[in-house]
Amino acid sequence: MSWDIVLFNTKQKIISVEELDEEQLEPTDFNRILESFFNQIKKNENHREIIGADFTIAFFTASEPANNLMLQLYGENGLYELIEIAKKHNWQIYDSGIYGMIDLDNPENNGFENHRKYVKKLLK
Repeated sequence: MSWDIVLFNTKQKIISVEELDEEQLEPTDFNRILESFFNQIKKNENHREIIGADFTIAFFTASEPANNLMLQLYGENGLYELIEIAKKHNWQIYDSGIYGMIDLDNPENNGFENHRKYVKKLLK
C-alpha cells in the first residue's frame, strides 16, 4: 500500500494545510530536481518511478513548474531520501496518513511508523 505525501515549496512555515497561504507558494520544477537527485528512474510518458534501496517513489510530472507535488511512497527509506532533498531545497512535506506536516528534523515523530500502524488497521 502506498504512502501519499505532498511536497510544498513555500517560505511560510506550514502548520496546517487548511491555513496555507497560497500566495506564498513558489512554483518549482520538482521533476527536474527529483530526476537529477536519483539515479534509477523508470519513465513512462508523464509517469515516473524512482527506484532506490528498499523503496520506490511514484509521481506524475507536470508540464510546467508547480508549487506542490503529490508522491506515492513505497518503503520507509524513500522518506529519508525525500527529507534530504526537502532540507536542501527548503521544501516541506505533508503526510496524508496523519493529515499533517512531517517534522524534517525528527521524522520518527510522525513518519513511517504511523503509516505502518494505519495500514495494519486497514488490513484488519
